[in-house]
Amino acid sequence: MSKSSKLASKKVAAAMHEMKEGKLKTGTGKKVTDPKQAIAIGLSEAREAGAAIPDKSTAKKSNAKKKTDKK
Repeated sequence: MSKSSKLASKKVAAAMHEMKEGKLKTGTGKKVTDPKQAIAIGLSEAREAGAAIPDKSTAKKSNAKKKTDKK
């Protein structure tokens, strides 16, 4: 697992602090209550500031069962 830069961890820590104080808002203006969302906002701000952050992880594909036609 690759690590993020010090700037990224500072941005995430600041976003978490703002969330706990109730001052962190989403892009639409709603209050952030989920810590995962606060981390995502902090990483996004760090990317904009030019911090070295690993690429976003993609969601794994679910193993959907194939339908078979019965004769």
